[in-house]
This record gives sequence, structure tokens and C-alpha cells, in this order.
Amino acid sequence: MKPSEKLLQKIKEEQAEPAPRWYFAVKNKLLWAAFGLAAVLGALAFSVILFAIQQTDFDLISHLSHSGLELFLGLLPFFWIILLVVFLFISMYSIQYSRRGYKFTLARLVGYSAALSILLGTLFFIGGGAQRLEQSFALNVSIYESVQEKKVKLWSMPEAGYLSGEITETGQEAFQLKDFQGKEWTVRYRGAFIPPVVLLERGEKVKLIGEMQGEDVFVAAEARPWGGMGNRMGRGKK
Repeated sequence: MKPSEKLLQKIKEEQAEPAPRWYFAVKNKLLWAAFGLAAVLGALAFSVILFAIQQTDFDLISHLSHSGLELFLGLLPFFWIILLVVFLFISMYSIQYSRRGYKFTLARLVGYSAALSILLGTLFFIGGGAQRLEQSFALNVSIYESVQEKKVKLWSMPEAGYLSGEITETGQEAFQLKDFQGKEWTVRYRGAFIPPVVLLERGEKVKLIGEMQGEDVFVAAEARPWGGMGNRMGRGKK
């Protein structure tokens, strides 16, 4: 018996009936809705990844000692990377099983899904939405370690030459700084590299590279704004 005849016989035996036309129309719309939702959620995840990259001084990782690799892995936003991958798979699945999905190759599915998430995510990041989303998530999910918490860890190693915090008092050659653990420091900055974007004003948050001298004295060789990539996003914010 031919395969086609076997199929017809099976249909007759099971008394199978064709699905109504509206079923396929609704299914197709739901698949495209799932694609759109997954693309948007993937874009949000990608925007937070961009925010994490912007906030991380990756050039410091290579200067750290044996813990450099551990810190690098600890700074990566694995939670958002996993979400991005999951939503990319959902969006690819949605397209593939839509009415015209058979026309797309795997490479095109990956390309379209990733491109849309990257484009929307970049726009969301530029608009400042990524930072607000990440901060909101950190406030509402207790087990989540935020980008800022990871960043504080990296810049709270005075014994290794990295210190950060908020300036409380200023002076000619030194200023007082309260780190993120609440400890007060005297920071000497004579001869240090201070870029124009760092004004060393009271209330400004800074990152310092230098050398610890004594229990509460730090000699700075370089000062950077707390915000990532040379901007001042973090100034005045905790």
C-alpha cells in the first residue's frame, strides 16, 4: 500500500476532520504576537547588557592579579544574557511555525530576530531606559545583584589600588571621600591625572586608581567619573 493510501485509510479510521480556517488564522496571529513580544523583551535584555558594558571598566581587568578572570566573569550580566538567548529562540520559533515561516532559513531567522532585538535595544539604551529598567529590577528582586553592585565590588579594593565613593570635603591637594561601605578616606591627588569631566566637587562620586597608604589614606594617580565610559551618568546618584 502506498503512503498516500495509508494516510487516507488512517484518516477514515480515525474519522479525522480538517481544522476550521479560523483556527489557522488565530494561530498565525498568536505566533506573530509571540514573535513581537519576544523581540521586545529581547531588546530590553540587550539594552541592559549594553548598560552593563558601558558601566564596566574592562581595561582594569587586565591589570588585576589572579582574581582578574573571576571578577570579569562576575561582572558579566549573565542573567540578561540568558534572557536574551531565550527570547531570541522564542522569536525564531514563532517565525518558523508561522504561515510563511518555511521560507526562512535558520541563518535568516537568527539574523532577523537578533537584528530587531539589537536595534530596539540600542534605541532603548540611548534613551536611558536600560538604566531605569535595571535599577527597578534590582529594587524589586532581592536575589538579583545589580550592575552597580558589581561595579562597587570592583572599585572597593583599596589594597589593590582601586577606591571609589563620594567626595565629602575638598582641599588644595587632598579631599575627603566616603566609600560605599561608609568609611572615610583622605585622598591625596597632587600630580594625579584628573580629566576635565571630573570636577572634584563635594557630592560628586568618583573612581580612583592609586595606592593605599595607611588605614585611611589613599594616594590617587588617576580619577574617573563614577558613570561609565567617561560620562557623568552616576554623578549625584547612589
